Amino acid sequence: MSQSYLYLWRALNWPNRISLLRVLGVAPFVVLLLNQDDWPPARHVALAVFVGIALSDAVDGYLARRLDQTTRLGKILDPLADKLLITCSVFLLASNAAAVPGLRLPVWVVVAVVGKDLWVVLGFLVLFLITGEARVQPTQVGKLCTMAQLAMVATILVAPDLDAMYNEGGSVLAALLVWAVMGLCILSVMSYTRLGVVFLAEAGEAPSVEETHKQHEAKKAQRAARRARRQGQSPAGADTPPSAGR
Repeated sequence: MSQSYLYLWRALNWPNRISLLRVLGVAPFVVLLLNQDDWPPARHVALAVFVGIALSDAVDGYLARRLDQTTRLGKILDPLADKLLITCSVFLLASNAAAVPGLRLPVWVVVAVVGKDLWVVLGFLVLFLITGEARVQPTQVGKLCTMAQLAMVATILVAPDLDAMYNEGGSVLAALLVWAVMGLCILSVMSYTRLGVVFLAEAGEAPSVEETHKQHEAKKAQRAARRARRQGQSPAGADTPPSAGR
């Protein structure tokens, strides 16, 4: 068994190894958050693990580009690590078992974060079933949303310490990031929906922007022609001169 794991490790390039370690690092992060009451330093250690996983995202991306080792596996493992980390974080921080005292995450934030990810996954599956291609392309808004979510979780974990130093400054910052994440989740859903339509158009399964514009203009012309015909028709007998009386 150990030899098979060693073979798998050797078969991966360094960017994919880092991505795999990021996925595996979610488990100890979850355990640490669940044991905050039993072990007081657990929150700080969990924060260190969280920051390590988050920062290593930039490392594996840089290595993949620098070494020209971008692979399909890496395109799956990299966002998977982010989704696992963020999803587990928001669920735990909204629960009674692992929430930071006084900073429990609202349930609607969990709904927004998980709902956005489910929408993206559903769109990925629909595109794959229709086009037969597995296309993974993050948008700029999606990247910004992920960064805001990571910042939100890290701020909540460190907020008690910031509150002690800056008079509730950590709680205020966490609240601002919560609302920022909410807005970015909505924008992210819109951006990925638009991107999915573009992919369908490129595959010939949906009209392109130019075709949609032409169809819209054609409908406008048809409506204008119908109005012109109606205006050109007068009521029956309106233009007929009255008959002379006898």
